[in-house]
Amino acid sequence: MDTSSINGILCDIGGVLYEGETPYPGAVEAVARLKASRPVRFITNTTQKTGAQVVAKLSAMGFDIDPSEVMTALDVTKAYLKRHGSTATFLLTDSAQRFFDDLPSEPCRFVVVGDAQENFTYARMNAAFRTLVEGGELLAAAKNRYFKDHDGRLSMDAGGFVSALEFASGKTAKVIGKPSADFYTLACASMGIEPGSAVMIGDDIESDIGGAQKAGLQGILVRTGKFQPSDLQRGITPDAVADSIASIML
Repeated sequence: MDTSSINGILCDIGGVLYEGETPYPGAVEAVARLKASRPVRFITNTTQKTGAQVVAKLSAMGFDIDPSEVMTALDVTKAYLKRHGSTATFLLTDSAQRFFDDLPSEPCRFVVVGDAQENFTYARMNAAFRTLVEGGELLAAAKNRYFKDHDGRLSMDAGGFVSALEFASGKTAKVIGKPSADFYTLACASMGIEPGSAVMIGDDIESDIGGAQKAGLQGILVRTGKFQPSDLQRGITPDAVADSIASIML
């Protein structure tokens, strides 16, 4: 891949920097090395943690990352709702939903879906469905298929539940996080660069690599996190493949 034109780096977090509560070997040093070479933004589709919570977790692992360098799907979703002066019917975990408590109590023109875990009940799904058929718009904070869970196995993410609401309501979700081109463009703009001069490092062939490439970035796929060998047969060709973030030299 061509590294001469790269002026900024976007990097996924879970599955790239750490697994569970443990950094990957060499990841802390790799982050320091990358930050010394170019501006970096750490972007994540997690809908269970705010940017501040992500930074706190990374700091506890030994990473030197400033809050201004982190962008989460929850942060961008909240900014979107604020711009539209609306609250939403939320399908999130209880702790994630509290992040939105300072929004106005009405109007409610949106449904927001993230990784709600045990809150994906029929009653909550039906409340979201009713908001949609009564005129609401569907926002997918993230639409990932699955993620690598703390036990090292894959777990179902929010994408299937978003698709269920799309099918039932006949509406199409606006995706706020990756692979949304808007999300990538916003992250690049925060570094003062165009997408064409940035590279994305991630473990998700669809949202990290495919999404980044559609937005004009280059993409480096790492063989950690949710990576599976079959990912390389899914019609998306990374600009480079690395064993881990520790082996990436830019």
